[in-house]
Amino acid sequence: MTTGKTIAFVYAHPDDETFGCSYLIRQIADEGGTAVLLTATRGDAGKTGHLGEMTREQLAARRDKELDKAAAILGISVVEQLGLPDGKLKEADPAMLQAKIADFLQRHQVEVVVTFPEDGLSGHPDHIVIHHAVNEVVFGGQAPSVQKLYYNQLGSYSSDHSSVLRVEAGNRWEAKRQALAAHESQIWSVERVFGPLGPAIPPGHQFESFELVWERGVKYPQKNESSIYDDLL
Repeated sequence: MTTGKTIAFVYAHPDDETFGCSYLIRQIADEGGTAVLLTATRGDAGKTGHLGEMTREQLAARRDKELDKAAAILGISVVEQLGLPDGKLKEADPAMLQAKIADFLQRHQVEVVVTFPEDGLSGHPDHIVIHHAVNEVVFGGQAPSVQKLYYNQLGSYSSDHSSVLRVEAGNRWEAKRQALAAHESQIWSVERVFGPLGPAIPPGHQFESFELVWERGVKYPQKNESSIYDDLL
């Protein structure tokens, strides 16, 4: 039974959710679950792609609209942004950031959290800050409703110390393609990772991988999962 279960995606920038979690988010929506998204920044320190020169405020407003469009395509129910300085999360007060994340998870009574792995996937400092902040919140019991924590991974990721859930593209590539295209200001990054966006699933993107790193107090449980909802109370 998936209806009523809430899965939170906690990331640094608009588009982080689309790059790594589109198949999973669309699956959650299709199966009657609720996907909610928290981003720490508005992404206003990024490039503008083919859109030309913009002020930071113009880019922030543009990326807000892009995120809303992508979220609608993927089936995200709630999008909240903290509006912290893009590219400068290392300078943010860790206690403040953790409190804001914990508040988001508690308000939405989130049962499962998905966020960056330790290397932030790309090594981006903002990504790594979010990884550690989410760890502190979940491992420290600051969001009691949370039962499971996953790190999203790239491609054919496997682990010797934890289970890895794979979500097949199936018929969800089209939703991911449209959501990626919605992040128009980030098209250079999109094409670098996925190539030109066409109807065919790009090589290496036939599925998304999610490592289960914590479940109700147990770190790196060894188990075989068929769904992110497995064993939720």
